[in-house]
Amino acid sequence: MTHEYTVPGRLGDPAVEATEVPEPGAVTIVVPTFNESANVRQLLHQITESVPSRLPCEVVFVDDSTDDTPQVIEEAAKDCPFPVTVLHREEPVGGLGGAVVEGMKAAGSDWIVVMDGDCQHPPSLVPELVATGERANAGLVVASRYIKGGSRAGLAGSYRIAVSRGATWLTKALFPRRLHGISDPMSGFFAIRRSDIAAEALKPLGYKILLELAVRSRPRAVTEVPFVFQERFAGESKSTAAEGRRFLRHLAGLRTAGPLARMVVFGLIGLTGFVPNLAALWAMTEAGLHYLPAEIIANQFGVAWNFLLIEKLLFRERRVHRHWADRTVRFALLANADLVLRIPLIALLVGQFGLAVLPATALALVITFVLRFVGTEALVYLPRRSRSRTARSTA
Repeated sequence: MTHEYTVPGRLGDPAVEATEVPEPGAVTIVVPTFNESANVRQLLHQITESVPSRLPCEVVFVDDSTDDTPQVIEEAAKDCPFPVTVLHREEPVGGLGGAVVEGMKAAGSDWIVVMDGDCQHPPSLVPELVATGERANAGLVVASRYIKGGSRAGLAGSYRIAVSRGATWLTKALFPRRLHGISDPMSGFFAIRRSDIAAEALKPLGYKILLELAVRSRPRAVTEVPFVFQERFAGESKSTAAEGRRFLRHLAGLRTAGPLARMVVFGLIGLTGFVPNLAALWAMTEAGLHYLPAEIIANQFGVAWNFLLIEKLLFRERRVHRHWADRTVRFALLANADLVLRIPLIALLVGQFGLAVLPATALALVITFVLRFVGTEALVYLPRRSRSRTARSTA
């Protein structure tokens, strides 16, 4: 559930007095917050000092806090010459990225600027981000620390600098085409046209929403402006080991979004299943079990291993479509059907088509692998047809 509070612009502003409810600004500033009560008053002061005189604006805070951040924002907003909205989410779905998407949906302006609530992103740059986008006719303008004039000075410590650079290198290596022209895909400070956002295509996880936008719905044209990353005004960084793990899961989900990429990862996961399979086979035959029942039992260890990795790395977002027990049974049946199908298929290729045993076996492996992948997608992880019809009817 989301609670919304709007504080209108300060009385005394002619535009506010004339209309009572201010017109949508030229830019909507979206600020996701989590326990930033010590920072938001200073942030609103900085926005007031640098943005409205050059560009009409509104500010939308999307808050996942467990402290008094919403109350502090409401109190501080009374002194602002622009409307301030607080959307407080009881369930932080999608983390910071999910909060940004909620803010984008609530935006009333053509241009949306996303920035952090800890004062490390200078609001004085907001008008330049929008002006640069207009001049270049761009859909996305990224504030970059890694082009001439930019700096990561506000990153605290060599560890955070190394992590930031490593994450930047990794993402650019994984998505060279989608991130072409973006030197700082880890930036949380950017401007985007509302018309260039395909919100339904976004599946945010964690705090790197720019990466999500660039990969899933990259705007028509992208440009950058340099910025100096500031030190935190107050509080502690929300960047934790848990957020790092979420970031890696997010990368895996983005990289395997296409069917060909999913098939490759599916195959790589399948190869790792030989390790538990062979280990279990060795243990059981060493204990005196006949090799045939040992082969059957050992195969289940490989199946279980593959299922766990596929659940975590490949189809994490699709697990909601079926109960875990239903998914487990279906996956196990498909994996074991692969064994049953392979032998008669090899016999058919050898007997009817005259292939030698080795190429027949290789071809059978490829065929059964493709069938297992397609079957896993269609029978284990795709939504039930009845649900799809219901969704279409509702839409």
